[in-house]
Amino acid sequence: MADVASGRERSERLTDSLFFALYPDEPAAARIAELAAWLRIEHKLKARPIPADRLHVTLHYLGAFAGLPADVLTQARATASRIALPPVEVTLDRIESFSGRRAKRPLVLSGDVTEPLATLQQILGAAQRHSRFTPHVTMLYDEQRVAREAVAPITWTAREFALVRSVLGKSHYDVLARWPLAT
Repeated sequence: MADVASGRERSERLTDSLFFALYPDEPAAARIAELAAWLRIEHKLKARPIPADRLHVTLHYLGAFAGLPADVLTQARATASRIALPPVEVTLDRIESFSGRRAKRPLVLSGDVTEPLATLQQILGAAQRHSRFTPHVTMLYDEQRVAREAVAPITWTAREFALVRSVLGKSHYDVLARWPLAT
């Protein structure tokens, strides 16, 4: 799915963003949350970890909008409904800080791109905009940079993907729709 936000009017106040995501299952989300809490202490980070129910891997960012444009939602749902892929195994095995504004450097749990994950991401359109995809879950945002380091792998099998609305500035997500990944 192409970048639907690029041609939109930028003068309106942006209130929402939309993206496709994979959510970890409960055991994986709990392990990621535990890792984030431990890293916060270990690296003397000030920021609070992101709550377990908001942890996700972004597959494709659709853009930021003033409200929820019906045409974007229709196109996103149509693209997603055509996907017929098996479940995808996700393995994340290293931590690192990504670049960002000083107070908002994402500390992420990341891993390598597998062929099934790349296929799902490409169908959703992300390959058209990004030359390099790093599957990751953002655990917290902090001003301190944490160097890349290997950690015990956290693995789950994603059996569905979701279309998610983020209310900008509110740290709130709404899952608008889910689609199965089934054999």
